[in-house]
Amino acid sequence: MSQLLGVAVLGAGHMGADHIRRLDSVVSGARVAAVADPAKERAEEAVAGLDGVFVHTEMTAALDAPGVEAVLIASPGPAHEEALLAAFARGLPVLCEKPMVPDSAGALRIVEAEARLGRRLTQVGFMRRYDAEYIGLKSLLDRGRLGRPLMLHCTHRNVSSPPGFTSAMLINSSVSHEIDAARWLLGQELTAVSVLRPRPSAHAPEGLLDPQFVLFETAGGALVDVEILVNSRFGYQVRCEAVCEAGSVRIGDAHTMVVTSAGGAYQEVAQDYLVRFADAYDREVREWVDATRRGQVTGPSAWDGYAASVVAEAGVRAQDTGDRVTVELAPRPDLYGRNPVSR
Repeated sequence: MSQLLGVAVLGAGHMGADHIRRLDSVVSGARVAAVADPAKERAEEAVAGLDGVFVHTEMTAALDAPGVEAVLIASPGPAHEEALLAAFARGLPVLCEKPMVPDSAGALRIVEAEARLGRRLTQVGFMRRYDAEYIGLKSLLDRGRLGRPLMLHCTHRNVSSPPGFTSAMLINSSVSHEIDAARWLLGQELTAVSVLRPRPSAHAPEGLLDPQFVLFETAGGALVDVEILVNSRFGYQVRCEAVCEAGSVRIGDAHTMVVTSAGGAYQEVAQDYLVRFADAYDREVREWVDATRRGQVTGPSAWDGYAASVVAEAGVRAQDTGDRVTVELAPRPDLYGRNPVSR
């Protein structure tokens, strides 16, 4: 491996451009070696000022560019399966933004393909595992000081939904973060899901069922509820409270700036996930680069990406039918260990 890990970034949109900036100016030990995006002008704009970067419109051309030793996938979800399989064929370690693959059948194909390789190459971009507050909550729960976790209460609010955002995407795009966070925090698989739909907000676009209340059951007998509101109008908020046998703990309240001025005070509310979780994204990519340079793959696995896809699909069925829907996972390959959730 070269002195600086050469990374091919697939996708130069909002997320991809931010990762290009991060690899260039925030994370040490890596460089952007190639970028691929169907809109070549967008890719060229994202790497403006960077030296020695190969820009392509085709994914495979970027993977085969000189100096590429690892891949960061930030393209739209439907393109992920092809990109992951192409990376596997080249033996390239991958950091893949969520969803790993949008549908569970495709996600299972990735799990099976990686299992056939006999080694992990994939880390899935569930960045909340790298947020300082979530790390603190995970550590507290693992130490058992508050006893057995009984419930997680989660809040997920966005300023507004983008054009084309569907009711199903409240589950498979937004709540997918809570799906992984709950599995990770509790160390348990989610076994069933129910969805309640109040009267839509006046701010929701026509036909969008926003907000929703999602209830998950876990293999260990805990409950996880998620309030998802994607047109709050006031800001981006993520909170989580764990209620345990001997106490409770909440995160997400203090991640803000308090401004005092002109005889009053107010709290600033982040308007974007890249602001709220900036440190988490930095830590995630930094740890991925460091592990890759050591020849290791850590963090959320392809199995975690698959499990999230299955649970999200069950959630969308529950949303459509109003029924409680059970979660059915395929047998977990030995490659991913005995623990149902990657650490």
